[in-house]
Amino acid sequence: MNPLRYAKAGDAGEAIATVANERNARYIAGGTNVIDLMKLHIEEPEVLVDITGLPMRSIAATAGGGVRLGALATMADVADSPLVSSGFPVVSQALLASASPQLRNMATIGGNVLQRTRCNYFRDASQPCNKRAPGKGCSAREGQNRFHSVIGTSEHCICSHPSDFATALVAVDALVHTRGTAGTRVIPIENLYVLPGDRPEIENVLRPGELIEAIELRPSAHARTSAYLKVRDRASYEFALVSVAAAVAVDGGVVREARVALGSVAPKPWRARDVEAALIGKPANDATFAAAGDVATRGMRGYGHNDFKIPMTRQAVRRALAITLPGGRA
Repeated sequence: MNPLRYAKAGDAGEAIATVANERNARYIAGGTNVIDLMKLHIEEPEVLVDITGLPMRSIAATAGGGVRLGALATMADVADSPLVSSGFPVVSQALLASASPQLRNMATIGGNVLQRTRCNYFRDASQPCNKRAPGKGCSAREGQNRFHSVIGTSEHCICSHPSDFATALVAVDALVHTRGTAGTRVIPIENLYVLPGDRPEIENVLRPGELIEAIELRPSAHARTSAYLKVRDRASYEFALVSVAAAVAVDGGVVREARVALGSVAPKPWRARDVEAALIGKPANDATFAAAGDVATRGMRGYGHNDFKIPMTRQAVRRALAITLPGGRA
């Protein structure tokens, strides 16, 4: 039994100071990820800082049609918000495709974007894993890697990022508002995450104790006409094999703006900039979308069990783009 201390944060400054200064301290809110990892002895914090009492639950409109989401707002509340579903349908759809209703009622959006990989080797303390124990090796490269990445990998790690929500946020250029010992920061969601390289244990750019306070959804034409497509083994409570968040603005039958993010194919939500470039200025039709699907798979590499993800990504991109059109169907 590992000794554990629980601390209820009275304010953000107190919480940040505790996590920054205490050895092996973690924030806890909904607890749907960190508690799981504690049960598996993958994470063994010595201090849990409860931030559920902090005033970070609001979902509020901002100037020009944007939305500010408090980091402690639940997945369910954000998915059901008319502000989100009308201006940012891809975000609402991604949340509704995530987890189960019970988990969505508990899990916070701040915790969701920081959830850790579901790689079975990472979650099994008896297996070598560079992310969990640097220098031990990556069991997935030669093991069961059906759910693993096909782009953005390294010889040290091929895990995939599990968050549907984060993938959707990349497609709408969301901003992450944080507070730490050095003050506040605003981080584009795309820049929050880092690829494994030779340091797979480092997953994001947050500094010790830095706390996500809110996520800002900024209004745009492409965000209003966006969609999320999740391909999975079953229709409920399942992580994606491949997912696509597509946000496309069409004027006069031509694509004027485009954002495309891929989920579950990379160690972080993967913004497909080459796909976006292949769309802008082209007719919004199936031929263009099929060609974009071809572009999406450039540079992808399978590891055996996950080779199927490459053709699946190609088709998923085409289908997701089709859904964004008025009356569009996958």
